[in-house]
Amino acid sequence: MDLGMTPRIKELAAKVRQMVDEEIEPLDHEFEAEVGKHPSGDRFQLTDRQLEILDTLKASARAKGLWNFWLTDSEKGQGLTTVEYAYLAEEMGKVGLAAEVFNCGAPDTGNMEVFERYGSEAHKERWLKPLLNGEIRSAYVMTEPGVASSDATNIALEAKPDGDDWILNGEKYWISGAGDPRCAVYIIMAQTDPEADKHARHSMFVLPADTPGIEILRPMHVFGHDDAPHGHMHIRFTNVRVKGEDLILGRGRGFEVAQGRLGPGRIHHCMRAIGQAEKALELFCKRAMTREAFKKKLVDLGANYDIIANCRMEIEQARLLCLKAAWMMDTQGTRAAQPWISQIKVVAPLMALKVVDEAMQVHGGSGISQDTPLAAMWTKIRTLRFADGPDAVHRRQVARAELRKYSNEKI
Repeated sequence: MDLGMTPRIKELAAKVRQMVDEEIEPLDHEFEAEVGKHPSGDRFQLTDRQLEILDTLKASARAKGLWNFWLTDSEKGQGLTTVEYAYLAEEMGKVGLAAEVFNCGAPDTGNMEVFERYGSEAHKERWLKPLLNGEIRSAYVMTEPGVASSDATNIALEAKPDGDDWILNGEKYWISGAGDPRCAVYIIMAQTDPEADKHARHSMFVLPADTPGIEILRPMHVFGHDDAPHGHMHIRFTNVRVKGEDLILGRGRGFEVAQGRLGPGRIHHCMRAIGQAEKALELFCKRAMTREAFKKKLVDLGANYDIIANCRMEIEQARLLCLKAAWMMDTQGTRAAQPWISQIKVVAPLMALKVVDEAMQVHGGSGISQDTPLAAMWTKIRTLRFADGPDAVHRRQVARAELRKYSNEKI
């Protein structure tokens, strides 16, 4: 396995790192501080200053050619492998605003992947083109409040045929990005054939966000925060009409589309989590070297040398596993890579949580406040342990793959 940086990626990573450090990070805190300052009082409306920040940074990224890195194996992207992209995503993970600035943010990347792989020419023209240009945002609508959505075969929102169209009824929640006023399109998973085989019961649809019958009930709070202006919304669908041509790939093929989407998306989150861990360790070391207590620098108190060493070793181990999963995707395909994707999906957030927690501890009270990015990092990484499937589900997949080596029976 060749998991190292290619010469091209070394150059791109240096450019991304420089822009993150010099342009994006100085504006990230200001962007967050603007939340809730819109004249309407709506926390999910972007202020003029927020729009100015985004427009300025995106224009700078595009002018530098730092755009749409995530779109591997496509003429619309930069032709990177998943391994190559991993190094760039890690740099983007260090600052909250960075992924969107480079048009590499979730859930848009996964949705663009769906449009690129499975969408019709009409979908590509209407939705993929403005998404690739960073002009609109999107949401992926899957999780439901009434069922255990970690088992996607439980998804129950119904889609009933009505002539050539479909009628949707039901509720979804934790719909990330649906709070953003720029969110123009949903990709939604619904049950179309309840009596079919469990992996043929569902279909995927494209749904304009302004379709009549869509009602945003509330933003879901993450540890007491609404994550505005992005948001994770609870939505009700009442007799929502979907045009027949907005059925993706075909009736009963929702799982096929979902697996094509979720493989890359899962590993992108892990790459960014490793970047957050690197940023947290950097903040830890700088704090420990400059702050004093009991007439000593913090680094010389307690077990801080051991803590720093363990953080470094665990970051390196997680990065190698992430790169191995990326290499498997590049060489064997997403399906064959699933055990490795599941492994890093467990390992990366747990590692990053530990490093961020240690960094918060050395910062004292400020570490859990808005004065550093650490508290927001911890919240996002802890949420990540649910976002693309809970740890137990991924561990189950890893164990099943392991047990199949020793049994001819279906496990």
